[in-house]
Amino acid sequence: MTRSYYAPHGGHPPQTELLTGRAVFTEAYAVIPKGVMRDIVTSVLPFWDDTRAWVIARPLSGFAETFSQYIMEVAPGGGSDKPEPAKDAEGVLFVVEGEAVLTLDGWRHDLKPGGYAYMPPGVHWALRNESKAPVRFHWVRKAYEPVDGIHAPEAFVTSDQEVKPVAMPGTDGKWSTTRFVDPSDVRHDMHVNIVTFEPGAVIPFAETHVMEHGLYVLEGKAVYRLNNDWVEVEAGDFMWLRAFCPQACYAGGPGRFRYLLYKDVNRHMKLKGYLGK
Repeated sequence: MTRSYYAPHGGHPPQTELLTGRAVFTEAYAVIPKGVMRDIVTSVLPFWDDTRAWVIARPLSGFAETFSQYIMEVAPGGGSDKPEPAKDAEGVLFVVEGEAVLTLDGWRHDLKPGGYAYMPPGVHWALRNESKAPVRFHWVRKAYEPVDGIHAPEAFVTSDQEVKPVAMPGTDGKWSTTRFVDPSDVRHDMHVNIVTFEPGAVIPFAETHVMEHGLYVLEGKAVYRLNNDWVEVEAGDFMWLRAFCPQACYAGGPGRFRYLLYKDVNRHMKLKGYLGK
């Protein structure tokens, strides 16, 4: 099945455009709409050639605590042979537009839209754009939390097209999740999945849980419940939800609503002070 994913292209609005927008930043959640992702807010990164990035999440007091997320744009001929500076960082790449060549432990992988790669900490990887058009992809980074007696997971490459979505029970397939990692595999301390809602599908209760979320809308539109607010979102928007922020969703259509979802999983809660003292 052919998939389409929204990718920002930058640019600037004209001086005649109204300032009013949909950006929201609260203690419980944030919404970064697609219209915010302009040329002026891009970043350049060490050891990345002909590349710019929209940083849509970073560890920050009152914002993302467990992860960072970039939308990378690599021009033809650009890329990096030394992409990850942190030895303890794991990462996920998800391509939304264009083509990239990922070299992972010496093996070449051609990534196209929907392409997905997981890199554990310490693995050697490089990425280059050998095509004639820019490639745009998400890069989710997290400091891996090792556990004594449990080995870190291996690197792997797959795609949205290769992984069959799993329907949520009792939804007749109207709400499903494309899981790139087995939820019971405790080697993994983060999941980056794709959630799909068919028109009319809902999250029928206000989810309130310990996992922090980053949600990038790949396709469609919906009304999302964030804490006490109903917020309209569409393809290209990003949402951050802190742990325990109540959340729900109604996908009104006319097409499918899909988003790339980050969450931290499978680890004990960090405790301050000393147990038993």
